[in-house]
Amino acid sequence: MTVTEPLVVHVVPMRRRHLRSVLRIEALVYPRPWSQSLFLSELALRGSRAYFVARIGRDVVGYAGLMLTGEDGHVTTIAVDPAQHRRKVGTRLLLVLAREALARRARNLTLEVRLSNHGAQDLYRRFGFVPVGVRKNYYQETNEDALVMWAHDIDTPDYAAMLSALERAVPGETRYEERRR
Repeated sequence: MTVTEPLVVHVVPMRRRHLRSVLRIEALVYPRPWSQSLFLSELALRGSRAYFVARIGRDVVGYAGLMLTGEDGHVTTIAVDPAQHRRKVGTRLLLVLAREALARRARNLTLEVRLSNHGAQDLYRRFGFVPVGVRKNYYQETNEDALVMWAHDIDTPDYAAMLSALERAVPGETRYEERRR
């Protein structure tokens, strides 16, 4: 019988050294991937952006980003290496984005997701996101519409309890590295 080690995922602030791995995943999951220069420009906006990567061992297996404007946090991107799907990497990344938004005094979260991406929509619904509209042809490379979703009042005890319950349900261990302010 083989004993498998429990899964340990490290979620750390994205740094320049992670970009080669991030761009590899970006090319796997998006028809029109972001460029290195776009990621670098986002990383430079430390006051209004926060980007994180998820690592298993030394391998980057996912990443996510957040833009803050006033009381709103906007999930700019979230992606997981297809070989790592179903290991709750996306859940871990969304947890860190929600907590970062709260640390920066956001009251709401928003995002756009492809209408065809039901798996991602299910994840977002678990985090309290609800559909509020559709952006026609948002994804120009495929002429696909985006579903706009919002999670309101994330700064309440009920939302904190929901985040804690989601975190408890994640198998294995997640180790978070604090972001340098």
